[in-house]
Amino acid sequence: MSLRIVVLLLLLFTMNLSAQDRWPGFLGAGTSAIKADSIPTSWSPEKHLEWKSDIPGYGQSSPVIWGDQVYVTSVEGPEKEKLHVVCYSLQSGKQLWDHIEPSTNPEKNSVYISRAAPTPVLDENGIYAYFESGDIVALSHEGKRKWAASLTKRYGAPQNKFGLSASPVQWQDRLMILIDDEGPSYLTAVSKADGSELWKTDRKSRASWSSPMLVPVGETFQVVCSSAGSVDGYDPQTGKQLWTYEQVGGNNKTSPVPAGNGQFLIGASPGREGDNNELAKKSNGLFEVKQQDQTWQPQFVWTNPSPVPSWATPIVYRGNAYWVNRVGVVYCFDAIDGKEVFTSRIKESCWATPVGLGDHIYFFGKNGVTTVLQAGNEFKVIAENELWTEDAPPVNNNPTAAEDSEERRRSAAMFSRPTLYGAGIVNGYLVLRTGSQLYCIH
Repeated sequence: MSLRIVVLLLLLFTMNLSAQDRWPGFLGAGTSAIKADSIPTSWSPEKHLEWKSDIPGYGQSSPVIWGDQVYVTSVEGPEKEKLHVVCYSLQSGKQLWDHIEPSTNPEKNSVYISRAAPTPVLDENGIYAYFESGDIVALSHEGKRKWAASLTKRYGAPQNKFGLSASPVQWQDRLMILIDDEGPSYLTAVSKADGSELWKTDRKSRASWSSPMLVPVGETFQVVCSSAGSVDGYDPQTGKQLWTYEQVGGNNKTSPVPAGNGQFLIGASPGREGDNNELAKKSNGLFEVKQQDQTWQPQFVWTNPSPVPSWATPIVYRGNAYWVNRVGVVYCFDAIDGKEVFTSRIKESCWATPVGLGDHIYFFGKNGVTTVLQAGNEFKVIAENELWTEDAPPVNNNPTAAEDSEERRRSAAMFSRPTLYGAGIVNGYLVLRTGSQLYCIH
């Protein structure tokens, strides 16, 4: 089963179909069909850049789209005390509304701590935005507040010193949120209607920033979590853990995007100190879960020790699997057997996950250069597209919190330039987001 068919199946299960174009969740989960020729393969600040809009505060989430409306989240203030959900017109870039929710768990606004990192989800009733503070806010498409809930008040504050970034996944009447933390860790489902708990399943404590994904397995769906030492499958209806696989390591950043029925890719890399090095080399590949004699059988179909991904999740597109590492090396493997197709370097590393459209794959470079590759077995660069010029003004990404060490001050200086965090795509429009600006290619 192709990834495009899987995505369309996810759409059927997560929301009611309508004629509207939509990119309603992290990594496009539940996206509507996109005409590949409606998206340019080349652009620049002077060509195909339809509009550019400022975002209040700073955020690392991806944009999401419903019809003619684009949504982003951000945080603002010395303690990230203001949580923004902002809506723009897709056609003009005009800001339509900005809802500010007070944080129930203020913490230092720093480049070292995630800032509005989780991507919200959309359905026909509105937007559901979750922040690393533990706050969830539900709004209508007109910006009217429907309800708010605090997982921090409900279960306690997270303890990860770098913050949380896992995005929620939606299924039918619920949102499922993964809190993998140095303190209490859990997967929970909350009601879209009022934010109440539907179920909560405790997990082993761990430090991780990967997001859960809804994966078709057999005739149903499972919530799959690939996170810091295990890959786990859960029943979205009850929260029951169905299976676990623990012979993995370094899988704490990328998400298990579906690659077929019961199949998804796992990405893993050693930590900064080289921890999990040997196990991480055995943890990049195609994973499969299937049922045999009433028992779930999780296992790798194949692995490859070469790729070391950073934040960009590996994808399967047109029979090939793609990883991109922290210096921009693209690894392409045959998705069926894992044989190497090519290994070559593009201009920039990617924090946003690549997207395949038609005959092309878009790699969104961290520093604003999107490399468009020809899909297939040959490494062929179609275009290298700059979103901003070298003399782009510094980003006011952290105006209120001084860093307390020379190392942290150097890191803050590194993040003083724009960083491309995520993309959203519907027919005719490619929307890209940095910490404080939104760009639309048309």
